[in-house]
Amino acid sequence: MTAKVEIDPVTRLEGHLAVRLELDGGRVSQAFSSGEMFRGFEVLLRGRSPMDAQQITQRICGVCPISHGTASILAQDQAYGVSPPPGGRLVRNLILAANYIQSHLIHFYHLAALDFVDVTAVLDYQGRDPALVALKAWIKSQVEAKVTYPAAPFLPRYEGAYLGQAELNLGAVKHYLEALEMRTKAHKMVALFGGKAPHATALVPGGVTEQLTARNLAAYRAMLDELRTFIDQAYLPDVAAVAQAFPDYFATGRGCGTFLAYGVFPENDGRTEMLLPGGVLTGEGLKELRVEAVTEQVKYSFFSSASNLPPAQGRTEPAPDKAGAYSWLKAPRYDGRPMEVGPLARILVAYTRGDRPEVTRLVDGLLNQLGAKPEALLSVMGRHAARALECKLVADRAAAWLDQLGPGQPTFTEFTIPRTGRGQGLTEAPRGALGHWLEIHGHKIANYQCVVPSTWNCSPRDDAGVPGPVEQALAGTPIADPDNPLEAVRVIRSFDPCLACAVH
Repeated sequence: MTAKVEIDPVTRLEGHLAVRLELDGGRVSQAFSSGEMFRGFEVLLRGRSPMDAQQITQRICGVCPISHGTASILAQDQAYGVSPPPGGRLVRNLILAANYIQSHLIHFYHLAALDFVDVTAVLDYQGRDPALVALKAWIKSQVEAKVTYPAAPFLPRYEGAYLGQAELNLGAVKHYLEALEMRTKAHKMVALFGGKAPHATALVPGGVTEQLTARNLAAYRAMLDELRTFIDQAYLPDVAAVAQAFPDYFATGRGCGTFLAYGVFPENDGRTEMLLPGGVLTGEGLKELRVEAVTEQVKYSFFSSASNLPPAQGRTEPAPDKAGAYSWLKAPRYDGRPMEVGPLARILVAYTRGDRPEVTRLVDGLLNQLGAKPEALLSVMGRHAARALECKLVADRAAAWLDQLGPGQPTFTEFTIPRTGRGQGLTEAPRGALGHWLEIHGHKIANYQCVVPSTWNCSPRDDAGVPGPVEQALAGTPIADPDNPLEAVRVIRSFDPCLACAVH
């Protein structure tokens, strides 16, 4: 029996994503991932001062603006021939670390966990926790009033199997509410050194403009300590509980099986050593990253620009009526192959290298707890596990970076904008590998291109017809009820898509 399913829009993610599924015998035979909007930040930047770039590109996304600001100033650092002092490097790390923490928490608790947690368990709650009592009353009133979209985002939802134990459901819902406060603290940590959040004003070429004081260092540490406790006592246990309750999802959503990471959080001033290193992992093993192997293909994308161009030569020329196209996302490829990017890619690259003992300890510890083998990480549940482990790794390391800073330590190096120049800013957003490419002529931006994580993950088919990572991850997924494709959205949301970032 064959059937077609359209999920448009896919909710609980950033931006506008539509996914079309073709089912055969109750399983996905083909999937098509479509970005549904054009924004053209690359076009907006032409002719502007290069110093505008880190502010404008942060507006690409409200969840990961720090990553775009970081990529932009890294591209400018290279174009201007400037490097931040040690204090500037460390403060950049701390700003980005806080943004990572808030992004990972929002993904699990506020976007993805509702695919697994039975929030209706709150309706049977008889305890006295004020937050749960208030939530119970609100949901009940909305349902009884027959509101069209009751108690959003908790209801409505796809019907299907959720966590069966009331205690686990109530704990997860309670942590959902607590995570809202935790996210606020992470945003405040961004603002302490970034000037504001979102869209930090202190990120500039040559470092950061914020001055280090005993007060802002102590404030950051106090909130970081609270977040580390929440990660250890709520986030990690909740991910483990969901993983143990849904073991089938360690065998669902494998994807393309090839992974790319640029590396993030420099540990030295030459950026030769990263907390999470770069690399390319395929069936042939782990290899060193070659940035020149990155291209973007557009056969099935709404662009008339030439296909298979490296980003430095890329163009953003929209063609909304292009025959055969089905997405406003381009199709990034590495040596012609699709690559999954994100926390799973970063953790797998670091784990495979074997020279990051903390990563090895965290991964082996979780695998032992779940009774799983490393290959089980190539899955829906593996992506959730990798994101949680990375959140702990980054939060713990941020405490060590704080120890290296002191009041009054320099955070900025002077620079001048050259008449002509080129630069590439490679970093990692919470969702994966992020690159900005900058070309300057006459002190102005002549070309600017962004290749972002969800462009990699949610890309359409390439010139050879090879599906993108999300499209491949959906293939083979069992769908019990085409009218309630819960299994499909669990696969999609495991990538934490951000279509606001992904579109050109």
